[in-house]
Amino acid sequence: MKRATDGHELVLGGEPRADLLPPDLKAARQGKLLRQIMSIAAASVVLVVIAAVAAVSFEAAAAQSQLDVAEARTTELQMESAKYSEVRSVQNQIDMTAEARTVAAETEIDWRAYMLAVRSSLPSDVTIQAIAISSGSPWLEYEQSVVPLYNPRVASMTLSLTSPTLPAVPMWLTNLRTLPGYADAHPGSVTRTETGQYVVEMVININEGARSNRIAGGQ
Repeated sequence: MKRATDGHELVLGGEPRADLLPPDLKAARQGKLLRQIMSIAAASVVLVVIAAVAAVSFEAAAAQSQLDVAEARTTELQMESAKYSEVRSVQNQIDMTAEARTVAAETEIDWRAYMLAVRSSLPSDVTIQAIAISSGSPWLEYEQSVVPLYNPRVASMTLSLTSPTLPAVPMWLTNLRTLPGYADAHPGSVTRTETGQYVVEMVININEGARSNRIAGGQ
């Protein structure tokens, strides 16, 4: 048979206890303990924040110090570089002059040497009365002939030749083939003067082989 109880377990032989604290005092103690725990937690958060701010400030100060050193070094290098600005300016002018000289020499032909070669190819009794030379430039190519049989050229030389005898023009043309840079040649008019001499107009076309290439050859 079960006995009805009021929900409290009956302990036999236990130590008798009695809680005589008023409920208000017990609540006050619990509130004080909770406030202490919250104060400790808040103080811990503040300490963590202070430590983080200090670490960030230290890193920022170190970075600023490195930046100051780098800026000082840059200023020093700029001051050192300024001492040699005149040297660099002179060197730049030298480089520009050398480049201009190289470009200008690309189309250079030693006309004095070429004329000596032309003179050597002609008979000794033939006299060169007049010379007209036309050539291209580093900035403008020489105009090519519209005649299909003419070869590419970079310059042309027109000669006015005087011969005391009937000129052997075909032989002259054959001898001209030995000239450096010879492209082709053709005779113009052949006339006889009142003194009995013959005047021959002749055009010699010259290709790139006649260029001196002094700069490229390191001379």
